[in-house]
Amino acid sequence: MKVTDQLKDEHQGIKLMLQILEKICTKIEAGDTIIKAHLESIIEFFRIFVDKCHHGKEEDLLFPTMLQAGIPKESGPFSVILTEHQIGRGFISALSEAVDTYPAQSTRHVVLNNTKDYMALLIQHMDREETILYPLADHYLPQDKQNTLVKQFNEFEHTRIGAGRHEEFHRLLDYLKAAYL
Repeated sequence: MKVTDQLKDEHQGIKLMLQILEKICTKIEAGDTIIKAHLESIIEFFRIFVDKCHHGKEEDLLFPTMLQAGIPKESGPFSVILTEHQIGRGFISALSEAVDTYPAQSTRHVVLNNTKDYMALLIQHMDREETILYPLADHYLPQDKQNTLVKQFNEFEHTRIGAGRHEEFHRLLDYLKAAYL
């Protein structure tokens, strides 16, 4: 198994959440009120599953291993990917603040704007990872390094977000998919 396969699998969950979020935006634009707890759960998904777990695996494990394998930091995709991670954190922070006072009419546009900007960023970001970053990793990292990273990813997930949290997020995806798609 390639370590990038695990990251691509996580992208599938993220893409599903983005589809759910797109439907939620449509409902908000139509004047519907979304259950605040759903929005809070989605923010938690992005903070924990996407940023803390998925981006954490990339930043703390994959990138250093790729650098050690000889991918130059200056000409590699690292700075762009890291910058996008930071920008995404800003969108989620602003979205979280807006959801605190949701469904007040004054915060609906803040929720929509930050959600749409974050969605656009993530779509481009995942495409960049899947077409540039992950093929580089697959090319430069021999299978023994990949195997080591897969083990480290699993341990990282267990210690960083906790046992069973990954499965909880997949149940959340199933629940929200049934509710909105």
